[in-house]
Amino acid sequence: MRRVSRSDDVLKVHRLAHGGGSAALLEWLAARLGGWAGVVHPDPAAQHGAGAGTAPGREQGLRPPEDAVRGAAEMSARGVRSAVLHGAGSATLLFALDAGRALAAVLPLPHPPDAAVLLADAAVPLALVLRAEEAERREGRAATAEARAREAVLRLLMNGGLPAAHQIAEALRPPLPDPIRLYVAECRTGRRSEVTRVCQELTGGRAWIVPCPVYVRHLIILVPADADAVSAGHDPLAGALSAVAPDCVVGVSGELALSQAPTAYTQAFHALAVARGRGERHARFGPGPELELAAHEAGADWAAALLAPLHAYEPRRPQDPGGQELRATAHGWLNFGSHATRLLRVHRNTLSARIRLVETLLGLDLGRLGDQAALSLALRLTPGAGRRVAAAPPDAGPGLDEVLRDPRLTEWARAHLSRLTGPDAPAGARATVRTWLAHDARLVPAAAALGVSVPGARKRLARIEALLERSLLQSPSVRYDLWLAHRAEELAEPE
Repeated sequence: MRRVSRSDDVLKVHRLAHGGGSAALLEWLAARLGGWAGVVHPDPAAQHGAGAGTAPGREQGLRPPEDAVRGAAEMSARGVRSAVLHGAGSATLLFALDAGRALAAVLPLPHPPDAAVLLADAAVPLALVLRAEEAERREGRAATAEARAREAVLRLLMNGGLPAAHQIAEALRPPLPDPIRLYVAECRTGRRSEVTRVCQELTGGRAWIVPCPVYVRHLIILVPADADAVSAGHDPLAGALSAVAPDCVVGVSGELALSQAPTAYTQAFHALAVARGRGERHARFGPGPELELAAHEAGADWAAALLAPLHAYEPRRPQDPGGQELRATAHGWLNFGSHATRLLRVHRNTLSARIRLVETLLGLDLGRLGDQAALSLALRLTPGAGRRVAAAPPDAGPGLDEVLRDPRLTEWARAHLSRLTGPDAPAGARATVRTWLAHDARLVPAAAALGVSVPGARKRLARIEALLERSLLQSPSVRYDLWLAHRAEELAEPE
């Protein structure tokens, strides 16, 4: 066989360091020398790096041979840059790298005569590639930390934690805009970077962009609500984002204060449902009566009384969720159902246990759409964070029916439901929605009651989505408002 020259080895070392990294280089050194090669540290607690090959008398593995660790410790203690230790039938060759680490090779005797030269030649490129790998890992950890911090800002905004959200955002930059216009962009995950680039270019870097923690195809974008940036029927940013790819769809909220970020997200999500059916693939939230405005005066006391046990709840153990965490859990579950596990980062069993506790505290059956709608309205009518309300007697204050009898709610309900019987409504739209709500917004029993297939019922509801300009089938859904509107209308009818 042709004898391998030193220059061949040096070229191989640099190619592996550049193309395969430290692991590939160490594997080649172990194979080339017929022993074990790896990176060791004199302190076992600080061991890092990798090993490869088989040391004499031991199985292959990541744990460095004892001779290599002992040799690195002695070399560090004596302040030398290289060392050789002879053992029973083996020799350990060590060359200093950096940060207390050493390149070590444990070789059976007699070892190749050029082993020391080869290891010395490999030490410098190995040290460089180790530094590059550590820098890449640090960069990855920093990117992950920033992404989680931005997601934390989004969570705080959605749960009413505005001061804390501002503090974190100031460190990350840019500062949170106020007032805002919120965009939800739906696209393939591979298009996210392009959507982000276009958005930052068109907003001058002032947009806050966060991947949705629930829907992997969604980006949530908070943009300063410049008065001259968007006019009726014309939104340059939405148009540019939807033009990134044929599958990109964009929903846009109205102009709202930052404190109304949950409302802005719901509006943009409803607009996204409308945009899917439009040729331009983007849509703004359609104007319409807002339930929170209509119900605020009549329902504020009722909402505070309903949620008082939740706000006053103190867990028995410090690791258990308190009232505010349970409130955030209920809000996430109402908006996203079982997908709330992604938003809250909890196991599905934990989510189920928390929802059962909320049911117990509030005396609700959250398997029923009516109780879900009541809780949704109460959460929207009360502050989201930091406020604790003393528990009230169960019979104190008005009930939900009394709130819904208020003339302002009756007017809101009729306006909200008017499109279902208007000239553009599909045949039987009102009956379809009423049946769907009567079966707790479940497609299978609703389809059976309507005498149609499940796909047929889904198509009917999809057409009604376009009519109402609101999402029905995908959460956050307008089903709670529809149930409340039907109930308010029923209570207003003469007996």
